[in-house]
Amino acid sequence: LAGTGARLTDLPTYPFQHQRYWPTPDASSGDVESAGLRSAGHPLLSAAVEFSDSDGLLLTTRLSLRTHPWLGEHVVMGNVLLPGTAFVELALRAGDEVGCDRVEELTLAAPLVLPEQGGVQLHLQVGPADAAGRRGLTARSRPEGADDLPWTEHATGVLAPGTAPAFDTAAFGTAVWPPADAEPVDLTGLYERMAEGGYEYGPLFQGLRAAWRRGDDVFAEVALPDSAERDAAGFGLHPALLDASVQISALGGLARGVVPFSWEGVTLHASGARAVRVRLTRTGDESASVAVADPTGAPVATIENLVLRAVASDTAVDMTTRDALFHVTWTPAAPASGTDTASTAVLDTTTGDLLAALPGPRHTDIGALVAAGEVPATVFAVVPQTAAGETAAAVDAVHEVTVWALELVRSWLADEGCAQSRLVFVTRGAVTGDDLTGSGVWGLVRSAVSEHPGRFGLLDVEPGVVLSAGLLGAALAVGEAEAEVVVRGGEVLVPRLARVVSGGGGDGVVWDVAGGTVLVTGGTGGLGRVVARHLVVEHGVRDLLLVSRRGAAAEGVEVLVAELAGLGARVSVEACDVADGAAVAGLVGRYPVRAVVHAAGVLDDGVVESLTGERLSGVLRPKVDAAWHLHEATKDLDLTAFVVFS
Repeated sequence: LAGTGARLTDLPTYPFQHQRYWPTPDASSGDVESAGLRSAGHPLLSAAVEFSDSDGLLLTTRLSLRTHPWLGEHVVMGNVLLPGTAFVELALRAGDEVGCDRVEELTLAAPLVLPEQGGVQLHLQVGPADAAGRRGLTARSRPEGADDLPWTEHATGVLAPGTAPAFDTAAFGTAVWPPADAEPVDLTGLYERMAEGGYEYGPLFQGLRAAWRRGDDVFAEVALPDSAERDAAGFGLHPALLDASVQISALGGLARGVVPFSWEGVTLHASGARAVRVRLTRTGDESASVAVADPTGAPVATIENLVLRAVASDTAVDMTTRDALFHVTWTPAAPASGTDTASTAVLDTTTGDLLAALPGPRHTDIGALVAAGEVPATVFAVVPQTAAGETAAAVDAVHEVTVWALELVRSWLADEGCAQSRLVFVTRGAVTGDDLTGSGVWGLVRSAVSEHPGRFGLLDVEPGVVLSAGLLGAALAVGEAEAEVVVRGGEVLVPRLARVVSGGGGDGVVWDVAGGTVLVTGGTGGLGRVVARHLVVEHGVRDLLLVSRRGAAAEGVEVLVAELAGLGARVSVEACDVADGAAVAGLVGRYPVRAVVHAAGVLDDGVVESLTGERLSGVLRPKVDAAWHLHEATKDLDLTAFVVFS
């Protein structure tokens, strides 16, 4: 406001006061009949519509913390989750609609996370009846306003007609309450301990009033708070009441968690309960049967089998962010029967010490291997090494060794004598970045695996370790089902995807580049432009250096620069061949670079049989060579981030 005459003024010393005049909408969606639907008549459902070509049914709703604020009291690992008991209640209601009074089975596949703002669409689809009257049930959701995203499947199940086995009042033990011979359980601090474990429940879900234990049985009294009694009438069995009934599993010696995973044989005998007596009988390490009665002993609900599972701590990642980043984690492989290493061979190895324990023969090329007789089930190709710490000669080695691997892959596929065998490339430290040539080979072979499943494998061993025959056999056994295997610390590991936990920015990186510049290679291309906008809009970057071969002569650069300037960024555009080390060094020397995004690249796609060494090197040069030169030019700088696109 400099130069405008504006001046500071004191604010009132009391807090600003806000009063809303607009009414808060309830969970209903208005006149659904005008849209060709009918009201579902349930607190969690808005509308129902029958299929015109079958006797199937679709129940729909919109859930949010504004329309259903009580759901905000069910927080697990930092997320507001729709309780698993709510899916049971919805399944029971869906059964009522189609004449099925029993949930034969219901399995929860993925939690439904409610966002802090906005809502989610939820669909319950009931399929047509089979000859026995049974119907499939599926529950799917999608974030509100995300019509281009696929639906997430949360639960699948089966609804069935017919009554469940009679509620055994005598076995339940309602004649005497509290049950005879049962020892009282102290509930003091129970919900505080649950909160420490990641289960943060509000008053509505803190329904346990008293509990007793007798052998494998746990008995409890559960009730809704007075403030929720009016709401209970609209439910068959209020999800918070059933959730508290399931919470007693934590008192019953079950091995893990209090989150339901699957339900079998669920029958509702009476609706609208506000307070209940519960008996949970342990049937396994993670399973139990549950009987629910009202305070007079009359039956309310029975659950023949309930399986509970732990919720992993990484559930704290917002699962409503469908485009969240993932990264590869290496997980111990499930034990597998060892493979006879005598039925193997080594091909073209220059570092045979890695497989010194391997008794199989060694051959110089595929032709010699085939000529020697029957090709064994597994053939190893040990990849020549180049350490990451070496000079620019490492880049030349990446080209040389990756082309070598390409020719080996093509020869393997071309020789019919190898059709029933698997070629496993063995590297040292390729996964950790200790071996640059091995990393290049991993990228190439991954593509070959996707085109020819079962024909190739990858095995990475930590530097300095010689595989024993036993460990090699274990890795081979796992490798029969896994294309990629790593051996670390005497353990066989396989890759799995896990969500990246944000470090402060949407993509897990805090872009603290105050006073510095973010260098984006390929910055005038399609990907570079997207990245540039993202850095400015999402991360507040104010100084950008966009680099490409054509620089300011690239098409549409003026429009891009003007757009970014309008967003508050200062943009420089330079022409530079980033595969030229001297040019990159000069470029970095002219700017206060604090972060690098390497998005430049050349596209020359083709199936592996069609590739040549020349085509491969043409793609590697602006990607691998440039990355190396950027690394060399910035390795002594205090960088916030160095991001490389594949």
